[in-house]
Amino acid sequence: MSENISDSILIARQPIFDSSLNVYAYELLFRGSLKSNESGVDEFNGDIATSQVIHHTFMEFGIDRVIGNKRAFINLTHSFITGEIPIPFDHNQVVLEILEDVVIDEQVIKAVEEFVSQGFIIALDDFIYSEEWQPLVKMASIIKLDILSLTEQELIESVERLKQEDVILLAEKVETEEQYTLCKQLGFTYFQGYFFCKPTIINDKPLPENKRAVLEILHSLQNPEITIDELELLVKEDVSLSFKLIRFLNSSATALPKKVDSVRQGLVFLGLSTIKSWATVIAFSDMASTTSELMTTALIRAKLCNQLASAFNVDADSAFMVGLFSPLEAILQKPMGEILNSLPIETEMKDALLLKDNSPLGQLLQFVINYEQDTLMELPKQVSIHQLNTAYLASTEWVTIAESAL
Repeated sequence: MSENISDSILIARQPIFDSSLNVYAYELLFRGSLKSNESGVDEFNGDIATSQVIHHTFMEFGIDRVIGNKRAFINLTHSFITGEIPIPFDHNQVVLEILEDVVIDEQVIKAVEEFVSQGFIIALDDFIYSEEWQPLVKMASIIKLDILSLTEQELIESVERLKQEDVILLAEKVETEEQYTLCKQLGFTYFQGYFFCKPTIINDKPLPENKRAVLEILHSLQNPEITIDELELLVKEDVSLSFKLIRFLNSSATALPKKVDSVRQGLVFLGLSTIKSWATVIAFSDMASTTSELMTTALIRAKLCNQLASAFNVDADSAFMVGLFSPLEAILQKPMGEILNSLPIETEMKDALLLKDNSPLGQLLQFVINYEQDTLMELPKQVSIHQLNTAYLASTEWVTIAESAL
């Protein structure tokens, strides 16, 4: 189990927002209890698993591939806190998160004091106050409260107690807009959960014509039969898309050997498939005008579905499109059925997006969403943990590059 455990642990990330819904950091998540045709791991030692995940993420993959230029929240076990296992990063990259089940003793307190003296930010996870935690409360910068484990009155009382300390409050497991609003009113600074993916439906508001036009462009771009001439014409017809695509082609993201002045020149250098992908990203960014993390989520889902398409025996372009369109309810604040009725999308794709069928395309999308939201209970036989980690990291890296050049 020791040298291959990193292939037995799923790596993922969850955004942490500030009050303006800008991403402050990502918490790195790992799970080692999934059933897998590759590993067969049902239980694992927390210290070994954390050690392997940190090594895998920071040393082998590179932290920038996972979190871009954001901070990472890292869960620390007792052995990491006390120095039995070295921590291979500096204070500018991470927030050290001390789990609620860590036994507080003199060794832990001294170790945390040393972390603070080195400039590390300390967070306390799933915090419930007791006297033994007071020394760490005094050293912590961030305290996380699991709002689903508390009644509203208990949440209010916990906040009032912690307002007496010099700490920043982070609400975790925020699942609805109402919970987010309540936590803002109570004085929380940071918010963690999937509330931002859930739509606030406005039934009496028509879909803006400019966003409908973008949806139609996105659909055309994913047509597997589209020709170079048709793609060039499609882009030229949208002045904004044409300008942004040419600007993007001349950015460092593409590393073209010389400046290009037209989409046709970009096609010559990069090929039809690459231009289609980047045009899709740019067009979608014009529509995702709510929280930027919704766009990030859509792009990661799209790329991950695309990367795993062959394992589910589905068309890669259709998989990309389904992943991309999956958060449209939250972006457009309209029911998915209403959005799809206005688009010439194949029935299989519509059914997959409505999550109402058991087709391979629908299974792929549901699998990716479950993985993203840490609700995946079992891997299908055709997907290994190594394959999923590799595809996920490739997807986050692709999105980081794309967004930095937009």
